[in-house]
Amino acid sequence: MSATTTTTIAVSSETKEILRHFGEKGESYNLIIQKLIKEVGWKRLDNQWNKILANDAFISLDEL
Repeated sequence: MSATTTTTIAVSSETKEILRHFGEKGESYNLIIQKLIKEVGWKRLDNQWNKILANDAFISLDEL
């Protein structure tokens, strides 16, 4: 198991309060940020798939 190093990221008091509202009791800001990053990643992937579905023609397996 590798050791995890930590760093400090400066955020405004407003941003800190927003992060606090996204988290649940006992969660660290690190965990909250990781969850938000994962959610954004899934939303981006979903948006990409929706663009493909809207703009590309598909052939059904029966037609192949």
